[in-house]
Amino acid sequence: MDVLRRKTWSPYAAGALAGLLLVLSIFVTGKYFGASTTFVRAAGLVEQAVAPEKASGMEYFLKTKIKVDWQFMFVVGVLLGALASARLSKESRAVAVPSMWSRRFGTSRVKRWVAGFLGGIVLMFGARLAGG
Repeated sequence: MDVLRRKTWSPYAAGALAGLLLVLSIFVTGKYFGASTTFVRAAGLVEQAVAPEKASGMEYFLKTKIKVDWQFMFVVGVLLGALASARLSKESRAVAVPSMWSRRFGTSRVKRWVAGFLGGIVLMFGARLAGG
């Protein structure tokens, strides 16, 4: 149990565990685990709750059903696992501007959040473009 309380893990051990999880995912579901489709579906669920007439007419959701499936639960598990890890390692305080960022780009929260948001857009665009 002490290993779970460490502030950092070996990248080799974490990579090996992620690899085992991937093999288990393929064995159980026949699919690779991923998150980009889940984020699109989660956005569809929110849109369906807020403006159902718009979500039902979107071309993407006519091809792909908006659903909660194993991938959605995987993403929820990643969030819950990250929260559990933060609690176990006693690193549960949120940092708006990490020290590594502030040394390089300054202490502006707005600049950090805008960069994070734009980076997320580029990441999701690339992931969806690659089909994953």
